Amino acid sequence: MLMQNKSLDMTRTNNKNSAARKDLSKFLDFKPYKPSKGEKYMSSAQISHFKSILYEWKKLLIKEADKTVEHMKNDSSKLSDPNDAATQEEEFRLELRTRDRERKLIIKIDQALQRVDDGLYGFCEDTGEPIGIKRLEARPIATLCIEAQERHERLEKTRID
Repeated sequence: MLMQNKSLDMTRTNNKNSAARKDLSKFLDFKPYKPSKGEKYMSSAQISHFKSILYEWKKLLIKEADKTVEHMKNDSSKLSDPNDAATQEEEFRLELRTRDRERKLIIKIDQALQRVDDGLYGFCEDTGEPIGIKRLEARPIATLCIEAQERHERLEKTRID
């Protein structure tokens, strides 16, 4: 029963994280950026806003990874009941899978921060056009504008079919 409760708690936590990822402003607790009239795209204020989002996101992901390590250290006892052991093993597998996805996300965040340093952040890799503030707030690691992303996805879909 203890393992079932833990499993339920982890499912709730994973569901909360999934829901939170859909709206980064709630997940990272930032206010959407409102450019002033005539403000240049990717001004220093905008760059500062997005750097803050990227660093906070990375910090949060690293914190979650540390929690996973602690959780696995503390709960990795040998369980005598095979069902409990199997449940624990499945929980660990799911947690590690989530952390692996987050590890890849941290790499993308680092790449976005590098683009900030290079002066390329906020501009489409394909067209050089602005990606847009709203899109970057929804997905701060975006490298393509919406049109280029849609084109890329259509091409991918035709390759699969």
